[in-house]
Amino acid sequence: MEYSLFTVSLLIGTGFLAGIINTLAGGGSNLTLPALMVMGMPADIANATNRVGVFLQNVAATFGFRKAKKLDTADIMPVMIPSLLGGVVGAFAASYAPETWLKPLLLSAMIGMTLIMIIRPTLIAPPEGTVPFKVSEKPSAWVALFIAGVYGGFVQAGVGFILIAALAGTLRYDLVRTNALKMVCTLGFTALALGVFIWNDQILWIPGLILASGTMLGSFLAVKMAIKANPNHLKWFLFVMTVCGSAAALLSD
Repeated sequence: MEYSLFTVSLLIGTGFLAGIINTLAGGGSNLTLPALMVMGMPADIANATNRVGVFLQNVAATFGFRKAKKLDTADIMPVMIPSLLGGVVGAFAASYAPETWLKPLLLSAMIGMTLIMIIRPTLIAPPEGTVPFKVSEKPSAWVALFIAGVYGGFVQAGVGFILIAALAGTLRYDLVRTNALKMVCTLGFTALALGVFIWNDQILWIPGLILASGTMLGSFLAVKMAIKANPNHLKWFLFVMTVCGSAAALLSD
């Protein structure tokens, strides 16, 4: 595989935008997956290689949210366990399932999230002052986080929306803390997925690391934006990203 100025710039640029989008909402892989496939990668190899950028992006975001005291560390393990279990199931499914399954899953997730944002926006953006539940108080949250893990381990693209629905919808976290816990969950099951893809020799490391340099920069900037942003602005950004994600899923080949 050859690396020209164009392809390197494409990977870093799309990675930077994806890092911002994934940290504040979700769906950044709708940019990075096509960028990897432009380089000639099959969909399954692009899906695996994309996880390198996602993993390092989440490392950067988790560190940023924790430093800003927006990450509820006591809640990490209760939300991580079901998402990690789901991630293992999803990663193995991604390694052996037909490539034709990727688009229907992505499309269903994007359209579903868009409809939720239109019909019941308070489900995703709880009113200010709402006290969040613990996972032990909401068994439905365990199921939702497990499903999010399965989806994230399988396809990655759009998993941020599924996690936001699980964390804000069932546990009622505000969007900033939802995003912080979302990045931790994604970090966990992405690490598991990476292990599976490495075992199956499906990752191209050079483009993956080039992409990661952009995603980490974008994520670092997005954490600062999330902390300072008006909650209503975050909600509208999330809505716009769900619409864009739905359009991307519909128009993809």
